[in-house]
Amino acid sequence: MEATVTPPTPAAPILNNEERCQTVCRVANETYRKTKDWVVFFREILGVNGLVRRLYPTPEELAAFEKTSEYADIQKMIKRLRDKPSDQAEGQEVTRVITVRLPASVHEFLKAEAHDRKTSINQLCITKLLQVMEDEAAAEEAA
Repeated sequence: MEATVTPPTPAAPILNNEERCQTVCRVANETYRKTKDWVVFFREILGVNGLVRRLYPTPEELAAFEKTSEYADIQKMIKRLRDKPSDQAEGQEVTRVITVRLPASVHEFLKAEAHDRKTSINQLCITKLLQVMEDEAAAEEAA
């Protein structure tokens, strides 16, 4: 069996605190302009794998950033996104809520897939459900 050597991944450039803060502000503003969904904004900027956590990896660095005016601005952006009325068009069907109990491993899988696809777990599950329904209808037509 041959051993494979994985080359080391290049380290991200070291940014000073001001550069990190500027990067967070720039990306947060770009993301805010591009999305109407506060959940997507939150995940991309403040989520577990979001920009802020990547640029401020230690608890001390994160705590210090959370005391800045830039962090307060991000919180205001989230509030504005959450306060926006839904884009429900006239005559559009009202949505309902259901609860689905899943094993933790399935939930983690769905959460990771949703993150990779830059969507919500809810939207991912709806897409998967509709795909199954479409596949079943196609199979019935073919029979």
